[in-house]
Amino acid sequence: MSAAVKYTLGRIGLFVAVLAALWLIDMNVFLKLMLALVFSAALSFFLLRGWRDEMAGEMADAANRRRTEKERLRSALAGEDQDPTTEGPDPQR
Repeated sequence: MSAAVKYTLGRIGLFVAVLAALWLIDMNVFLKLMLALVFSAALSFFLLRGWRDEMAGEMADAANRRRTEKERLRSALAGEDQDPTTEGPDPQR
């Protein structure tokens, strides 16, 4: 499972757990939702640090792969990656 999916599901799970705990308290539903959002964000900062770091690493690797591929394609379009021994037609013909 991808780190982004694990982290996202962890964030949603924390939100639902905090909301379930707050549901027992008698207050406005909008206030419960806002408190659950704030508390789950704070908890995820500490509890989901490993998954967040893993996700950031995967995103950085993907960005590096895209950058490398983009540079490779750009040089191929400019003709910079051709082998000099195989350039153009045979001059003796």
